Amino acid sequence: MTDSQIVDLYWNRHGNAVTETKKKYGQYLFSIANHILSQREDSEECVNDTLLGAWNSIPPHRPTTLSTYLGKITRRLALNRHRRNTAEKRGGTEADLSLEELSDCIPAGRSIDEQLDSRELAATLNRFLSGLAPEQRQTFVCRYWYCDSIGEIARKFSWSESKTKMTLLRTREKLRQYLKKEGIFV
Repeated sequence: MTDSQIVDLYWNRHGNAVTETKKKYGQYLFSIANHILSQREDSEECVNDTLLGAWNSIPPHRPTTLSTYLGKITRRLALNRHRRNTAEKRGGTEADLSLEELSDCIPAGRSIDEQLDSRELAATLNRFLSGLAPEQRQTFVCRYWYCDSIGEIARKFSWSESKTKMTLLRTREKLRQYLKKEGIFV
């Protein structure tokens, strides 16, 4: 079933919308949530909350890219749950590590995920990412959007972990310089 057909099901309030969404995107959404939460039960609940969120938001929204729309809902829900789960303690999950790595590049004042949601910063990040070579952009997105581990990224690109770390380090430095040039100071 195509994305537009699934969106039409939501739009017409047809009960199969959720079933078709879970069939097509369930594993993708679970992967996003699980990279952030690292707990199967919480990740599954996050996927279910995403499906409920899609049901409640379509209509009035009519997403053009359903996977991105659902991924954004899942990521936001997973980060919120992660914050609740780690409010008293500091964990060492990939989400913690990737957000900590970015903290040197993103300006202080608010939490990192709040700043990443800000429209101005998001537009600046999109311009930065569009100027990167495809592998650098994909590596950056894998680490800082999907919270993939260094090992997972290295395997995906058939690189050593050392090369992966160096690529990410250099990309973060480019980002820091780009943000400085754009007038966004760390």
